[in-house]
Amino acid sequence: MKINFLIGMPLILAAMISCKSKADDKTASKEKPPVIVDVMIAGNTDFSSDIEVNGTVLSDEMVELHPEVGGRLTYLNIPDGARVAKGTVLAKVNDADLQAQMQQQKVQLELAEKTEQRLKKLLAINGVDQAGYDASLSQVNLYNATINVLQAQIDKTVLKAPFAGRLGLRLVSEGAYISPATIIGTLQETDKIKIDFSIPEAYINLVKIGKTIHIQTNASKEDLMATISAVEPQINTATRNIKVRARLNKGNISPGAFVKVLLNEKLKGIVVPTNAIIPDALSNQVVLVKDGKAAFQNVETGIRNSDIVEITDGLRVGDTIVISGVLYVRPNGNIKIKKVQNK
Repeated sequence: MKINFLIGMPLILAAMISCKSKADDKTASKEKPPVIVDVMIAGNTDFSSDIEVNGTVLSDEMVELHPEVGGRLTYLNIPDGARVAKGTVLAKVNDADLQAQMQQQKVQLELAEKTEQRLKKLLAINGVDQAGYDASLSQVNLYNATINVLQAQIDKTVLKAPFAGRLGLRLVSEGAYISPATIIGTLQETDKIKIDFSIPEAYINLVKIGKTIHIQTNASKEDLMATISAVEPQINTATRNIKVRARLNKGNISPGAFVKVLLNEKLKGIVVPTNAIIPDALSNQVVLVKDGKAAFQNVETGIRNSDIVEITDGLRVGDTIVISGVLYVRPNGNIKIKKVQNK
């Protein structure tokens, strides 16, 4: 029995080796073939930004004309669409009661001043005590203060143009009873036009004070020029947009009009084709080739157009980036490079 066991051992070992060899062959046959892709080498590239956003045209100055006090309109000077100079009287509310009170106070002031002058002379020769004189002087000051209050109230009954500009349409008639909530008309300074627009925060580097931008209107295909005059210092937390204001260099656009704002600038940086970006809920990714394997890399994107996307963070010059076959690549999967595209 012992001899038979020794004779059978070589046969068993041979069978085990044969089975292991077949298992290795099956494992090898199950390995997925490498994904064939095109790649590019990251480098600093010259590219241009072509951004188009919507804008709104505004007058340089614009106000709704309201009276400061209520009452009946006794004077109205608002010709439809007319130009007026700064300080022009546009409307006047009835102030007859205030004028009567003013006249009353002036008469009382005149009498108080005469009394104060007489007591002042008597005080100099000790004909009256100091308290009597001080009381008369206080009465003069009181009447003066009352007159100032009445004058301020009378001034509020007169509506003047706060700046030179063009009037809108008249909304009331002379003789109407109005209140501070009543809109009499509008006044706009149309000689100077400003354009307000918003851009995503990723393009904040494209808007600098003093930069010239292009403006187009729906009414005319004429290419107008404007200069950026101000940038809102805070980004809107709801939209992540930043508000920008520009002033029209020359030309004429009606306030309230819709315009297109075109931003264009030559830039330099790392860019990749749009289809190389893998969008994710939390971040964007690209696929790098490292030692023949796929490595997924989170990146920060900047300016983009229909063809390319700027990479602001996550890539270095010299990285090998997959630009075709991205959807078939798996993390740490084998990759075979078919073509290297020039940047």
